[in-house]
Amino acid sequence: MNLQRFTVLRVLLGFAAALMIGLPALAKPLVYCADASPEGFDPGMWDSASTNTATGQMFQGLLGFKRGGTELQPQLASAWTISPDAKSFTFTLRQGVKFHQTPYFTPTREFNADDVMFTFERFIDPQHPFNKAFPATFVYPQNLGLAKLLEGIDRIDDHTVRFRLKAPNVTFAANFAMAWAGIHSAEYAAQLLSLGRASQINTQPIGTGPYRFKSYAKDHVLRMQANPDTWGPQQQTEKLIFSISREPNVRVQKLLAGECHITAAVRDLDLSAMDGRKDITVMKTQALNISYLAFNLRKAPTDRRDVREALDIAIDRDSIFKALFPRGDAMQAVSAFPPAIAGFNKALKNEYNPARAKALLAKAGFADGLELDLWALPVARPTNPNGQLMAQLIQQDWAKIGVKAHIKTFEWGEYLKRANNGEHSVYMSGWAGETGDADEFLTPNLSCAANKTGIKFCNPEFERLIDAARASTDPQKRVALYEQAQEIFKRERPWITMAHSTVYIPMRKDVQGFVMAPNGSVDFEHVYRK
Repeated sequence: MNLQRFTVLRVLLGFAAALMIGLPALAKPLVYCADASPEGFDPGMWDSASTNTATGQMFQGLLGFKRGGTELQPQLASAWTISPDAKSFTFTLRQGVKFHQTPYFTPTREFNADDVMFTFERFIDPQHPFNKAFPATFVYPQNLGLAKLLEGIDRIDDHTVRFRLKAPNVTFAANFAMAWAGIHSAEYAAQLLSLGRASQINTQPIGTGPYRFKSYAKDHVLRMQANPDTWGPQQQTEKLIFSISREPNVRVQKLLAGECHITAAVRDLDLSAMDGRKDITVMKTQALNISYLAFNLRKAPTDRRDVREALDIAIDRDSIFKALFPRGDAMQAVSAFPPAIAGFNKALKNEYNPARAKALLAKAGFADGLELDLWALPVARPTNPNGQLMAQLIQQDWAKIGVKAHIKTFEWGEYLKRANNGEHSVYMSGWAGETGDADEFLTPNLSCAANKTGIKFCNPEFERLIDAARASTDPQKRVALYEQAQEIFKRERPWITMAHSTVYIPMRKDVQGFVMAPNGSVDFEHVYRK
């Protein structure tokens, strides 16, 4: 090889090496070991952590939460104002935002007020043309009582929208940062209607988020790509992959083997497998969360308050916590939200009293005992790391007071569907908050708006108190109202409260930019492998 050719080759190789040095983050996919399949991809239709995690990468709301906290910040709205009476919320929309371009949709215009109007009118108007073509239940908007709260939505101009409320609501703005409020493309919806494919909005999503949908195989894998037309900084991760594994130990083994780079929250008993591993980082937070057992209040015997109280006080929580939380990083839940949230009633206590439980059953007409079904959570959650084990321990406790519990479980999507239909007597559930406000736990779960079928809790006295708290701008008054509301909650026992937990999220050492949220949720914007 002559000197001239050698020099040219060396220059070319050096140029290639420089390119490779500059591009590793773009070339490396990021694989997340998810704990369950999303139920769908229309944010408003679903309300589970697995679905919110998936749609949260593809959709954006008018507002967002500052990473790692509960502070609101602009997202698809560049600014917003709240009237002094907390009844009017006006949003100035960000300009220059493009919806995703995919093989199944090419946008012809930028994001504007029509998209906001379409998204929210679907939630409140059953006669909306899209709802007629694709009837859907919007879980969180329904449980929030959005239609009852809103007086109207005004399209002021292409880049200004105003929401008017029937009553003051000091917590309302935070809703625009939650997963369910992700903004859809009205143009894409019109295309689906014209083609007779309205249901495709839930299977082939179009949003404005940092990642766009590529493909999905249920219970196996969800693939997303970086959005090249994002209005914010470009992602350094080109391919985001959700590898779905229901079993917690399988996710841990995949992480240790490098098959995934970050995983859904793990159980505290799995942490020992990562002890001493210099290639693994474990992040943790004492999350705003709760696990509980919800009673079916529509059918016997759990429609009886004495029965619910008996079943609650027959549970030996101390023994359950030793089995499920061996590291001691969880606390027993006493009320409907964690003690870190303002308004928590410190006077409330849990009770373990099998003798009194038997007396309550006798009072309710079940001196000879009763039978019911107990549904075990089919996915592992930080507040309930082993639903089957929890069910078995509770089954043993209830047997001591003459209650025969039949343990049932289903695939995650089927579990939620059947529970919403009221097929259960008692089922395991949970909740995680994003705002740090008591209302986020109470209104979506325990208000009358959340109880369309009679399965859940609806108490006029409780409702009056949380409505008054939501409308008050006086923090001390709100605290007093929430304390009173919790006394009613504890008296009526719609739930058996179980645990508030620490959330652990392990990742490979080369993962950069990840920040834990207060509720333990996962956001992959600006997360990449070094």
